[in-house]
Amino acid sequence: MLRRSSPSIYSIIGAVRRMEATCDADLVQDTLEGSNSAFEELVRRWTPRVLAVCHARVGRAGAAEDLTQETLLRAFRALRTLSEPARFGAWLRGIAVRVCLDWLKSPERKVIQFSSLGQEWRPDEVPCPNEGDPRLDRESENRRLLEIVESLPEELREVVMLFYYQELKYRDIAEIVGVSAAAVNARLTRARVLLRERIERAERQRLAGGRDRREETS
Repeated sequence: MLRRSSPSIYSIIGAVRRMEATCDADLVQDTLEGSNSAFEELVRRWTPRVLAVCHARVGRAGAAEDLTQETLLRAFRALRTLSEPARFGAWLRGIAVRVCLDWLKSPERKVIQFSSLGQEWRPDEVPCPNEGDPRLDRESENRRLLEIVESLPEELREVVMLFYYQELKYRDIAEIVGVSAAAVNARLTRARVLLRERIERAERQRLAGGRDRREETS
């Protein structure tokens, strides 16, 4: 007698992804039919991902929040133009990219003050000084790490934000960014190398600056 094989983990993941896409399509349709709660659910589901995309594009956490709101507003107004509701996520990312480009090209834009993403980051590789309040030390290190992330090239910054900040899988990032999972892996590898180099350089500069100040006061 033939034994029925169990579904593989990849088939289960694929089924979950199709279910989510189907849910997006249903929510889009319900929104077009006048359901406010349906669009609220789309906003709840996609706001963190749009925020990560905007942050990666403009390199400013505060500005990214405003641009995320603008993206969602434009999406709501243009929802009837979406021809494939199941691809809502990719469509929304496209709007986010255009919103960010408009902001970057605008001569009236102002520099937004840097703000930390706080405990969302896990900078395990960043050296943490032992002196002072550990909580302040960790906040300082979070800020320093995010500043270094923001200095990465845009395509690397985007996947870093989606992978570490949003904790998305390679396949989900690939769908949002519009590249293959292998390309996502390659970009993350390059980003980690650059981050490690820049973190080590920043730490050497910090330590050298501390020595110089001690010598001046001695």
